[in-house]
Amino acid sequence: MKLVTIIGLEFHVQLKTKTKMFCACANESDLNDANKNICPICLGHPGTLPAVNKEAIKMAIKAALAINCKINLFTKFDRKNYFYPDLPKGYQVSQYEEPLAEHGFLIINNKAADGLAGRFDIEEQLKRIGITRLHMEEDTGKSIHIGDTTLIDFNRGGAPLIEIVTEPDLSSPQEAKTFAQEIQLIMRGLGISDADMEKGQLRCDANISLRPLGETKLYSKTEIKNINSFHSLEKALSFEVERQTLLWEKGTPPNTLETRGWDDAKQETISQRVKEDSQDYRYFPEPDLPPLTFTDAQIDAISKELPELPQTKRRRFMEMYGLSGEDTKIVTGSTKLANYTEQVISELREWLNTMENAQGTEEEIWDKNKTKLIKLVSGWLINKFLPLIADKKIPLEDCKVNAENFAEFITMIYGNKINSTAAQTILAAMIDTGADPSNIMEEKNLKQMDSGADLDQVIEKIIRANPEQAEQFRAGKEPLIKFFLGLVMRETKGAANPQTTEELLRKKLTETK
Repeated sequence: MKLVTIIGLEFHVQLKTKTKMFCACANESDLNDANKNICPICLGHPGTLPAVNKEAIKMAIKAALAINCKINLFTKFDRKNYFYPDLPKGYQVSQYEEPLAEHGFLIINNKAADGLAGRFDIEEQLKRIGITRLHMEEDTGKSIHIGDTTLIDFNRGGAPLIEIVTEPDLSSPQEAKTFAQEIQLIMRGLGISDADMEKGQLRCDANISLRPLGETKLYSKTEIKNINSFHSLEKALSFEVERQTLLWEKGTPPNTLETRGWDDAKQETISQRVKEDSQDYRYFPEPDLPPLTFTDAQIDAISKELPELPQTKRRRFMEMYGLSGEDTKIVTGSTKLANYTEQVISELREWLNTMENAQGTEEEIWDKNKTKLIKLVSGWLINKFLPLIADKKIPLEDCKVNAENFAEFITMIYGNKINSTAAQTILAAMIDTGADPSNIMEEKNLKQMDSGADLDQVIEKIIRANPEQAEQFRAGKEPLIKFFLGLVMRETKGAANPQTTEELLRKKLTETK
């Protein structure tokens, strides 16, 4: 029997507001001091009245617009009733019947190996994933297990969340991972959340079921919780595909709504409980909060504040700069890195216009040189610079190498002022000191020797010291040119330009008798 995988995802995104959703407590949950940011309102004491955080509402609207949702001009809050230790009120303020936004979609690249690479203008690589709704709610507290004891930290309780629910349109664990990564990039690009899964700022529950190929009926789904990384999301879903496939083959497919938890140590899902349905929560309108109403003009004004979104940015980087899909994915992986890259390229364009031998308009000069320059920027940025600052645990925003100096460093390589070995030395020194690359080159005597009396003297010295090999070369033993080139490079400590040096060696070897 051929089975088809059906997956839907639910995301909780913690918003980066200064205060919590319904009170004035600081929205700082990642603290060493438990229960520091709490008050009678977020603890649900009798007689307290909540007030809506306007900034959280605006952030939620931005998120909804970014995933192509329709904003409801009338929305209200509801009480979701259930009893759990980390929920002091006995209910959670959420949205049910009138969510903030509905009927959205997000297009992902489902064919590329890494999910985000590749050309985004190839239609057959794209898949449209429907989004059922986006609504707002408050976060719960955090349970901390110490041996047989469970403690509750309410610093996170009442923090503003948005919940994003997809349609069951995903058909593989890889697609689910790709979609989750895209949600993270969008939230970070909007600046409304750091969306770090390991810190609980982005939480994902997965719903999965199987069905025979050709059928349209949806069978009982299994919800997977306790997922704290994209890798775990993919692994948990892959495990469930195998587990449920075996049940189908035995003639006993899942027939109840079940919640299972992902055990990262055992690499398997474990049954937790029979999943609740909406009626179990006894939703009813929140009496202490009035409904929210918006106008089309208000929504339009917020839409104009949206920054360039990740997919648009990736397309632009590939089309404008000719970057590969993989390189584009890396340099646009964060807004800071994307901005840094563009600042470097902008500096390089300015530098080209100041070159003495530059001919033509600014665009003609750029078109003539950009392919090689962009290749140098992406190569040195991705393969050398980022690994170096990562090894030193230096965030990009704290790095001493500004875009102007990195661009100057690239011009030195482009103009053959330094070779690759010297460039790596200079880059490391720039990261450590923040010094100008040309100053480092002069201080460390790393300037490449293109010609001149010094290089001539070194070559002549090498030839005189190896007369037998010189005669063999003249007699036709061509590979010996590499022998002489190696000696010159060693003598000059890598400062000689290899191409120029080989040309001079051939000339000198021919002249010298």
